[in-house]
Amino acid sequence: MAKKRGKPSFIGIDLAWSDRNPSGVAAIRDGRLVACSGGLGKMSEILDFVGDHLSRRNGSIVAVDAPLRVPNETGIRPCDRALSADWRRYQAGAYPANRKLLERDGVVRGEALTAALSERFKFYESDVIPRRTKARLVCEVYPHPALVSLFGLDRTLKYKRGRGRSFAERWSELDRYRRLLRKLRKADPRLRGTRRLLKSTEVYGLRGAALQAYEDALDAITCAYIASYFWRHGPRAVTRYGSLEEGHILVPQAGRFR
Repeated sequence: MAKKRGKPSFIGIDLAWSDRNPSGVAAIRDGRLVACSGGLGKMSEILDFVGDHLSRRNGSIVAVDAPLRVPNETGIRPCDRALSADWRRYQAGAYPANRKLLERDGVVRGEALTAALSERFKFYESDVIPRRTKARLVCEVYPHPALVSLFGLDRTLKYKRGRGRSFAERWSELDRYRRLLRKLRKADPRLRGTRRLLKSTEVYGLRGAALQAYEDALDAITCAYIASYFWRHGPRAVTRYGSLEEGHILVPQAGRFR
């Protein structure tokens, strides 16, 4: 076990904007999915998951699908605006993030997560992930454009709840999502160990909390994989939107797996 904990680890968090909603988490080590869940609620549960999967010697990257820094009271962050300009044609634009929208009791949850990771585990927020770094870094990512980029999609997958979108459509897109993630076992970096979640769970028929948990788990796996991709390929394979001071989003460069 100690040997495994020595390998670099890549942790994905699909962070809910409120602790009243569940968050997804996933961890990758040595090219394998070693843990995932779609149902963590409290910040303490998320931090315990991170602590369980830290590398002792070779660095850990945490990639979070949620705004980690929101200095603007209203409006939209520059990174959200710039990303949307590039990805809107794929229906992968960013949601507007501002403090009026995201604050709960004066706290933006992504900022609280970053602060807790720093205090408890000595993580640093970074908008640049050096190739094969041994640091503990946390960055903001966004699965929708990442999936379009990594798999050469014409548009985003439509598995989320939306106006006029039926359960049958969402189940079909979730099934497509998991089949795409299975392709990563032959990618660079590769991702193995996904068969149990991606093949055994019956997507068709999921509703309510079970459906939400499955969506969140898949998004967390995607975030964790993005972290491993950044570590493997370095800044040249990443498009950076925004800045550390005003908020950032990192997206894998298009065309890598087309």
